[in-house]
Amino acid sequence: MPPKSRGPTLFDAQRQQTLQNQAPLAARMRPRTLDEFVGQSHIIGEGKLLRRAIANDQLFSLILWGPPGSGKTTLAQIIANSTHAHFEPLSAVSAGVSDLRRVVQEAKDRLGMFQQRTIVFIDEIHRFNKSQQDAILPYVEDGTIILIGATTENPSFEVNSALLSRARVFTLEALSDEEIGILIDRALHDRERGLGEMKIMLASDARGYLINMSNGDARTALNALEAAARSKPPAIGETRLITVDDIRDALQSRATRYDKRGELHYDAISALHKSVRDSDPDGALYWLGRMLDGGEDPLYIARRLVRIAVEDIGLADPQALPQTIAAQQAVHFLGQPEGELALAQAVVYLCLAPKSSALYRAYGAVQRDVAETRNEPVPLHLRNAPTPLLKRLGYGRGYEYAHDLPEGRSDQEHLPPNLAGRIYYEPTGRGFEATARERLAWREERRQRPPESPTPPVPLDELSPGEEPQLPPDELPPKPSPRRKGK
Repeated sequence: MPPKSRGPTLFDAQRQQTLQNQAPLAARMRPRTLDEFVGQSHIIGEGKLLRRAIANDQLFSLILWGPPGSGKTTLAQIIANSTHAHFEPLSAVSAGVSDLRRVVQEAKDRLGMFQQRTIVFIDEIHRFNKSQQDAILPYVEDGTIILIGATTENPSFEVNSALLSRARVFTLEALSDEEIGILIDRALHDRERGLGEMKIMLASDARGYLINMSNGDARTALNALEAAARSKPPAIGETRLITVDDIRDALQSRATRYDKRGELHYDAISALHKSVRDSDPDGALYWLGRMLDGGEDPLYIARRLVRIAVEDIGLADPQALPQTIAAQQAVHFLGQPEGELALAQAVVYLCLAPKSSALYRAYGAVQRDVAETRNEPVPLHLRNAPTPLLKRLGYGRGYEYAHDLPEGRSDQEHLPPNLAGRIYYEPTGRGFEATARERLAWREERRQRPPESPTPPVPLDELSPGEEPQLPPDELPPKPSPRRKGK
């Protein structure tokens, strides 16, 4: 039998009332119905799937993914207030496998005895490890529980694919400035749950500053507003005038939307890389600043700049690689914040440098040929011949020593016979590669010539007595089979 739940007592009611009165403004102003909900019209607007499912109490397993303060927990509480199913909230920060098993067992009993469904809301579901997520997977699949997970991290990386395939993902967006303004005005005028009884006057420039600095996070905006209001002494007529300085003091710093271990880490480094590739120093410097402000490891950025120097610039500017290596050494030597300026210098240099992916494409083509073609032996004329035997076998025969030639180069073939004439490196006409293109013009002539046959090895009959031929086993004459001795 399911455990008998104890009914609410007078002390429970008093505790709830006290918590409600003392809760932060963001918690007190949390919308109670979908009509009060602000934002996310793309998923809970009129006629949308999630709104219909909540209104009809026909929910399915889902994952709410969005930045902090976008309304994930609020939506879960609206569902809890509107559904006839049993609502069981859990936090992945404190819950373990034993808690999940208890909730699942109670859900089984509840479904069998009372035909009542159970909705399990798991906040911060990305904090559950694989074994914890696997513990609820069978019960989500067979419908024992309806899972609602909330996460600020990309569920593609943080939620098991098996669990993800059994739930719909709804993406919430950061609130717009207009939506944040609506929530601020509502809190200022609400006398029951907001600050309406405090007679607050929010200066227009302070309102704009608060909206801007909240970064689309409703929780940050409301809690900063309350902190500024409660710390401001009343003036004439008991009115509290909130200024920009009051908001600045309450916020201390902008609500940073950056997680060096989350999805924005990869999005920001991608934006930095693409800004450099497009030769935009302003965009590149901005994303560099965003990453460093968010606590990103500067050596991680330095490593990516080295990669950019060889992938997107290469020999179009041979100084790009030394610049990035010097920036990495400066960051390592100076630390932060002094070393950040070295990264900024390297970023701007890379943006201004001529761009070329010729080296990147050349090496990629080489890697494909190495992996997908027959690995022929090294041509004999390119082999070293340190012994008389190897010389007689043709090692090094026909090799042209470039320094003995008039132009100091040789157009002899250096690729295996199956790849003879292949051209990998095609320099562009930008930067130093324009000079490289002129220097390699002689390859066009070589490309038109048919490949030369490799120098044949010395015949077997020319070997000295006692010398073993250094040939592949399939080219050696067969040895006579030994005779078996009779008994």
